[in-house]
Amino acid sequence: MRLHSITLFVAAVATGASSLGAHAHLVKSNPPANAVTANPATLSLTFSERLVPGFSKLELWKTMAGHNMAVPVKTAVAADGRTLIGTPQRSLMKGAYLIRWTAATSDGHKMTGSLPFRVG
Repeated sequence: MRLHSITLFVAAVATGASSLGAHAHLVKSNPPANAVTANPATLSLTFSERLVPGFSKLELWKTMAGHNMAVPVKTAVAADGRTLIGTPQRSLMKGAYLIRWTAATSDGHKMTGSLPFRVG
């Protein structure tokens, strides 16, 4: 009986710990990672959980040998609450780009990441 109770306790702790470790993760993007695309009018990143708009953002960088150049982007969270939308404020030149994102959820966790793509 005691061994059974200990086993149940360990299983409960392990299950609780794994659910506490769950954070928003990127499930879809447009453009997709490493894609070569035409000049996109908007960028979108969809996450597994609802985002807190005031603490979630994306930045766009034109990557070049030796340095990166920030590209002005207007950012908003879509009506679904899980998608970050970025609208570049000018046409994108051909070349390599990097989206850097921060996704904050109501549990207070912030996740960060990046997604490369090319305009060709």
